[in-house]
Amino acid sequence: MRNLLYLFMALVMTSCSNSANTDIAEEVEGYSGAAVWETDSLIKDGENHFKSLKKLSFGGDNAEAYWSFDDTKLVFQATNPEWNQSCDQIYWFDWKNQDLSKGPPTLISKTKGRTTCSYFLPGDSTILYASTHLDSEDCPPVPEKINGKYIWPIYPSFDIFISDLEGNVLSQLTDEPGYDAEATVSPNGDKIVFTSMRTGDLELFTCDIDGSNVKQITFDLGYDGGAFFSPDGSKLIFRSSRPQTKDEVAEYKGLLAKGLVQPTAMELFVCNADGTDLRQLTDLGGANWCPFFHPSGEKVIFGSNHASERGFPFNLYMINVDGTGLEKITNDKTFDAFPVFSNNGKYLAFSSNRNNGGTRETNMFVAEWKD
Repeated sequence: MRNLLYLFMALVMTSCSNSANTDIAEEVEGYSGAAVWETDSLIKDGENHFKSLKKLSFGGDNAEAYWSFDDTKLVFQATNPEWNQSCDQIYWFDWKNQDLSKGPPTLISKTKGRTTCSYFLPGDSTILYASTHLDSEDCPPVPEKINGKYIWPIYPSFDIFISDLEGNVLSQLTDEPGYDAEATVSPNGDKIVFTSMRTGDLELFTCDIDGSNVKQITFDLGYDGGAFFSPDGSKLIFRSSRPQTKDEVAEYKGLLAKGLVQPTAMELFVCNADGTDLRQLTDLGGANWCPFFHPSGEKVIFGSNHASERGFPFNLYMINVDGTGLEKITNDKTFDAFPVFSNNGKYLAFSSNRNNGGTRETNMFVAEWKD
């Protein structure tokens, strides 16, 4: 669930964070077309938290890379014509030892349809992801902009499935009518959080690792999604739209009735894992999204265009959980998003348009984190 921009890369599938495919085609210096491994040349001035930066993918749109529990593998979604697909599919690979410039990684979503928001389950032998394949093996249509505004599709045919590492579907986690997607797993390995339309609005729900004990977490009108647990599993961080005025509410409800969400105005919210102590974390304006907790649990890293005049670039920022200490982490002129810390805190995976030779490619990167 995930494509975005001028504002968000051209669209996405849905949106654990909402994938990648950007309309930004600025020249990026230093691109040779060859695999780029451990190097400082990809790091921009001011990106002081990065000790080194590694480019992991080469071509197409690659986004939402999430770590296995042992940090040896990454699972992600990609649209890559050279890999024979026309919309986002799920892959995993050994990020240290497998060179994606030499060929595609292991395909998980052999069921076809459109897929999004994959995540490793405890034990690293199974992966959950959302898919539309029960409705059709074809990719669902991508909506056009409305009144010149970018929108995300909320496909009602999305349900959440569990697969082994060979792509065999083992079970179906959700079967409620309407959209179920954007699932992520607690570091404790006991809970899953996901976004669902089962109440008529896009709310957060949690469940046990086997899909039982479903509990609604958010209740206010607006899109709540892209949620992640804190390192100790006690809190949730997520992005949300919160329409306030009569016109904003009417517009939100009108788009939602058509299976659409406008992602141009979102702020970050945090709450306890049971939904209590819900509070707004950011009030920056623009699109603030794809948040993830720092390994300390005391900060949150996220993507934002709040400092941009025309909706882009997007850069990574970090903020304390009390809303203080906003810090710019990346200093790119195009698109940086989907930041995810490894479980051991040594690495940060994210997706970016940097080093793409002036194309619209979005690739995965891993940075060694200094602190």
